[in-house]
Amino acid sequence: MLSRIAAVGILVTTLGWGQAAQEFPPDEIQVYKKDPKGDLELHIFKPYGWQPSDERAAIVFFFGGGWVGGTPSQFYPHARHFADNGMLAISAQYRTKRSHGTDPFACVEDGKSAVRWVRAHAGGLGVDPKRVVAGGGSAGGHVAASTATLLHLPNRGEDGAISSVPNVLLLFNPVIDTTVRGYGAEKLDARAVVASPAHYVRAGTPPAMIFHGTADTTVPFENVERFYRKMKQHGNRCELIPYEGKPHGFFNYSRDKEIYADTIQRADGFLRSLGFLD
Repeated sequence: MLSRIAAVGILVTTLGWGQAAQEFPPDEIQVYKKDPKGDLELHIFKPYGWQPSDERAAIVFFFGGGWVGGTPSQFYPHARHFADNGMLAISAQYRTKRSHGTDPFACVEDGKSAVRWVRAHAGGLGVDPKRVVAGGGSAGGHVAASTATLLHLPNRGEDGAISSVPNVLLLFNPVIDTTVRGYGAEKLDARAVVASPAHYVRAGTPPAMIFHGTADTTVPFENVERFYRKMKQHGNRCELIPYEGKPHGFFNYSRDKEIYADTIQRADGFLRSLGFLD
């Protein structure tokens, strides 16, 4: 069943991310990582009747912005929807070039830290550590996909016994190939392939659902088609949902309420089929 956001979203006038932040404020904010240039936060959305002793599925979203900027409020509507439907939902902050002077590798590191922090604090969060979803859009989709695929990039100084690999991926026009065939090669130079999720699909890569516009000129549709084929070749579950003629960023609540509602419905069905959503 659609949450109140998806159900009425089609009738709501277009909102910017700042307005969405006012309409769908988080229930709690927790610092998950310390940094001299600014601590990193998890913006937490709790379901009705939440208790710390719960064992709910959790979803962690990562915003887009080319690894340069962005704000967790981009995914506030999504987080509120999934919280309304029983999950603990989080929109995560991570370091960017603008906020912390960092490169894409720091973004990936923070994504892994966020997933690991949720598992490490599952007891107090009311979360089942075996049911953690990573989601995101564009560069945030890259961060989410990287937590599941870039196993060769460990987080030094963190407890490696607690996995930073999510159990499921929910990706919105994700940067999935960082070489010259995709997006970001000029920002990564010689290390472009090292940061490319499409090059590290393996048997056991978590199930994924991908939403992507066929007219995306930022992240070519071919990239996600290739990722989809590799997932299938390795025996992994992957569902690719194309949106004909749609550009980059088409899925955002602030862009198109009808498409937002459609992606939410499809995501609900996918997560329900995996036992992550009632």
